[in-house]
Amino acid sequence: MITRRTFLKACATAPLVAVLPSVATAAAVTPFPLTASKTKKRLVPGDGYQDASVWAFNRSVPGPELRFKKGETLSVDFFNQLDEGSSVHWHGIRNINAMDGVAGLTQPEVMTDGQFRYEFPLKDSGTYWYHSHAKTWSQVARGLYGPLIVEDESDPAVDQDIVLMIDDWLLSDDGTIDEASFGSLHDWSHGGRLGNWLTVNGQSHPTIDVPKNARIRLRLINAANARIFGLNIPASAFLIAEDGYPTPVQPMQDVVLGPAQRADFIVDLGDTNLTINETLNGGPYPAVTLNVIETNQSLVTKEILKQPTLESPPTSIDVAIPLHMQGGAMGNLREATFGGQLRPIRELAQTYGKAWAFNGKIGEHHDHLAKINIGQTVSIEVWNDTRWNHAMHLHGHHFWIQTEDGEFLDGKRDTYLFQRGEKANLVFIADNPGLWLFHCHMLEHHAAGMAGVIEIS
Repeated sequence: MITRRTFLKACATAPLVAVLPSVATAAAVTPFPLTASKTKKRLVPGDGYQDASVWAFNRSVPGPELRFKKGETLSVDFFNQLDEGSSVHWHGIRNINAMDGVAGLTQPEVMTDGQFRYEFPLKDSGTYWYHSHAKTWSQVARGLYGPLIVEDESDPAVDQDIVLMIDDWLLSDDGTIDEASFGSLHDWSHGGRLGNWLTVNGQSHPTIDVPKNARIRLRLINAANARIFGLNIPASAFLIAEDGYPTPVQPMQDVVLGPAQRADFIVDLGDTNLTINETLNGGPYPAVTLNVIETNQSLVTKEILKQPTLESPPTSIDVAIPLHMQGGAMGNLREATFGGQLRPIRELAQTYGKAWAFNGKIGEHHDHLAKINIGQTVSIEVWNDTRWNHAMHLHGHHFWIQTEDGEFLDGKRDTYLFQRGEKANLVFIADNPGLWLFHCHMLEHHAAGMAGVIEIS
């Protein structure tokens, strides 16, 4: 069995690696080829472990880092060499609806040996990511994800810009993916498919070289199916963005990231190595070490970070969408509508693999939570009436978060982690037409019914 002891032992033998192994930089609008296929990858270093069979973009987990400038056009030719259909979703991007990549909603699946061109303007800077959006509970867990970075001229000057994609893998004793665990009704009705092996950029406790006394930017991305990570940065660290959107600059060493959430930090290094630990899941576990080295690199001046100008939340609401979330283990959902019929929860779970509902309905792509006119201000009034946390993600928009006492949190997000029993309003301007998915990014919860569609026209 892979345990904390074997994890820490393997960390001691982990190799020195660079950041992400392959980087794609935008050049005009020449399409960048992105191929989904099966490959082998060693997830657990050391003797006695085998290479895992993973699914990857361009044979790398994570997939290639796609880095652009704000205002440029992303053009990607997606090729599918898997044995099943797939697609690519550009998470957090206020996208053209036809390019959003949701198989069965905004496009058909790209079938085996098929291809699809994704092309759209990048209107917002920030830290985003891309991942499969067909059978996501399986395909993302096998490695189909990568970072998407959009830079802006106003970004703080740094000596090194580092992406850290954090994931957990559910592995068998030999270090291969636990195939038998996929589709587990227990996982789908509880907290999701939780792994037992931590990686950062596809490596166990990697080491990344950084210049001594440098100012760096860390872009943290939670790519796990269901795991909530707590990360500690024991240094002079300042939070500057969440989910790609700027926040008030504030000193912070600890951050909690639900599935799909991101956080950007500016970190001022000294002359000693820095280990970032995962602290929320029985740790601390060493996640990644920044190895401070002497270089001849000319370093940036560590100027005081400027506070951003944030967009104020609206003062009135045009459309309210009440959203009562129910279901899951130890929940109060007794029956729900699925396939046009009211069915008891036992039948839904045992026959259809469904365990969660919005407003008494199991989510399907043809079920619309609301139809909204373009330009209206919308409030999704969410009540998490379950015994589980849920990372709720809205496609195509960023939203403000209004707590139960009426106060707004700073900044905007595209994914919000609801605690069990929590009530909050997700407020957004419906300025992007199309069919937009709203779902839990605990990917097993989504597959088991926690989803709906908002139509904006």
